[in-house]
Amino acid sequence: MSRYKMLVSAALLAVAGIFPATAVERYDSYKGLIMAGYQGWFNAPGDGAGRGWHHYAGRRSFAPGDCTIDFWPDTREYEKTYPSPFEYEDGTVADLFSSYDPSTVATHFRWMREYGLDGVFMQRFVAEIRNESGMNHFTRVLDSAMKAAADNERAIAVMYDLSGMQPGEEQVLLDDLKALSERYGLLDRDRNPSYLWHNGRPLVSVWGLGFNDRRAYGFDEIEKIIDGVKEMGFSIMAGVPTNWRELTDDTLPDTRLHDIIRKCDIVMPWFVGRYNEDTYKSRGYDTLMQKDIAWAAENGVDYSPLAFPGFSWCNMFPADRRDRAVSIPRNRGEFLWKQLYTEISSGAEMIYVAMFDEIDEGTAIFKCAKKVPAAHIGSQFVPIEDGIEGDHYLWLIGQAGKMLRGETPLSESQPQRNF
Repeated sequence: MSRYKMLVSAALLAVAGIFPATAVERYDSYKGLIMAGYQGWFNAPGDGAGRGWHHYAGRRSFAPGDCTIDFWPDTREYEKTYPSPFEYEDGTVADLFSSYDPSTVATHFRWMREYGLDGVFMQRFVAEIRNESGMNHFTRVLDSAMKAAADNERAIAVMYDLSGMQPGEEQVLLDDLKALSERYGLLDRDRNPSYLWHNGRPLVSVWGLGFNDRRAYGFDEIEKIIDGVKEMGFSIMAGVPTNWRELTDDTLPDTRLHDIIRKCDIVMPWFVGRYNEDTYKSRGYDTLMQKDIAWAAENGVDYSPLAFPGFSWCNMFPADRRDRAVSIPRNRGEFLWKQLYTEISSGAEMIYVAMFDEIDEGTAIFKCAKKVPAAHIGSQFVPIEDGIEGDHYLWLIGQAGKMLRGETPLSESQPQRNF
């Protein structure tokens, strides 16, 4: 049976209430928006997906000493949660959410509206959708997100992550995009006004171009994808390494990358983990971005810098290798604001935030817990810092969006909240 037989007509989805029949807001350009990446990859036993504790579990199981998440979500507003193997200091069980539940996605998009995040790029991993389990999960999450985006008047777009893709699987991506286009009416401005357009066409992001981390695919596969996506009628945002312009460090030293970027509409470099609050300017990352903007302008490509709140992935490492784990402190939002201010003051017209719900690597901006489960041997979670609340990073992004659009004056100092 074809994996695409599950993609029934959008008309049937509308009747079933899965796909929005109408939406008010139209998003005709990425310019003026702050968008975040949305992983949507968390599962829990009993959620109906049959994937167990997917993306919570460690190498063997999900238990004290064997997990991948460093931050713990604040689950108080979720309609449905699942008891985890972890407990708080008082002995009560710590619950978690599943991205498979439509109510979870609805809650997330409600937060986007309430705090002013303009929308999200829904991650779609080629290494997941090539399998039936991954296809079923991520398509259900995308169903929920399309409806929630319309209900909350948020922008939404698809982002394909090529990590783990094998040569020949570029057709998996192209077939999937064709199916999604039909399912959600991506090429029909009136049928799906919440979908993000740019340069007169619906926008799709392809992430993973030109990295030098020994990926199985190369520029031949990438070019086939880029050409195929364009032929279908989409504009493209290319997700590239930090040093894409100079072709050094994390980037393959091949000018073919530049040729491919010139075929795209937007270039978005990946900055996560490359610097901390001290090294951001001392190592020239702020001026690197300014030079990126100039190159993009000269070559007819728009530019979306990336900002991230901090980083932590200690629980991904075994206890005896924990010293190799990178940790970048958030400093109550000062680190994130330094990036946002520099990007806006440097002339950025759009911004990508990594990520909305990434608690594995500690880059999540959604509501995370101040009260985390008790420390266990091999597992220790990072609470939201004293002096701020768990929604602080969502609030900061909303404030930055207003400044990006000139609705409020740009401030070098982090805005202060009035409770």
